[in-house]
Amino acid sequence: MLKKLGIVVFSLIFLGICAAGVLYMHLKTWAERPVGTVVQEKLFTVAPGQGLKQTADALEQDGLVSNALRFTILARLDKKDKLLKAGEYIFSTAMTPREILGQMVEGRVHLYRLTIPEGYNLVQIAAAVSAAGLESEETFLEAARDRETARRLGIEADTLEGYLFPDTYYFPRGLDSATIITTMVKQFRTAYKPAWEQQAKAVGMTVHEVVTLASIIEKETGAPEERPLISSVFHNRLKKGMRLETDPTVIYGIPDFDGNIKRRHLETHTPYNTYKIKGLPPGPIASPGALAMEAALFPSQSDYLYFVSKKDGTHQFSTTIKAHNAAVRKYQLRNRKR
Repeated sequence: MLKKLGIVVFSLIFLGICAAGVLYMHLKTWAERPVGTVVQEKLFTVAPGQGLKQTADALEQDGLVSNALRFTILARLDKKDKLLKAGEYIFSTAMTPREILGQMVEGRVHLYRLTIPEGYNLVQIAAAVSAAGLESEETFLEAARDRETARRLGIEADTLEGYLFPDTYYFPRGLDSATIITTMVKQFRTAYKPAWEQQAKAVGMTVHEVVTLASIIEKETGAPEERPLISSVFHNRLKKGMRLETDPTVIYGIPDFDGNIKRRHLETHTPYNTYKIKGLPPGPIASPGALAMEAALFPSQSDYLYFVSKKDGTHQFSTTIKAHNAAVRKYQLRNRKR
């Protein structure tokens, strides 16, 4: 009797092992097979603190896996059930359950592209950050204009104007403004070459003055190859004690500028009106790119003191006010009459 009972028990255990093996092979096959043949991408969010069961249920509800329970078992068997990272993911119905699980374990979250063109100021950068869905304009601007934030990042200025380096960035959603700003400032420091620090000392300029002048060069330049020439004009004027008299600085100092600069704007005294103040304004008026900063430090050798737009992106450079006035009549006043 005991012998028969032992045979029965052994048979049940054997059958149980066989069944478990079949189920495991079933699960393994399921884990390597996409949910469907029609490829469809979906944005999937794992909230902070969200558990495995809730995640598996959401995956099934979104049609990304066919069975939430199997996904839960898969994660536990692979010992990854407590390794899922919060964030936004782009999953496809062409992905297998194991690929989906692996992406969440590795934290390969969806990144949002943020492109900051050369010459953008803080207001424009804040708008770009908001448009990318990363942060509100108001919150970002408040952080970028915070003196303590600038000091914490080693910037000797009241705001971070000019120091948020123009580039293309990729950020996950959910980052705060401070993290985004820190990344941009780090990129600025990477772009600002050690040789430039030596050159700045050689020409008697601080980093802040270099960035300030570079921002003006950036806003005045239409043709990239003219940057060193435009820089030479400003360097020559500074050496002679002449006012820079550059419109972009005036515009920067006008609240709610409507795009049309008028004579009264040129005659209004602001810290940025270089028609009224001597030397550089108190800080940058935009974020300059690397080439503008290089031009600020390494200007062309010239005697030019003036330049005027030819209305085609390039400028006419002059050494005397008489030649400059003639160029203004040729390229500006004549065009206005037309």
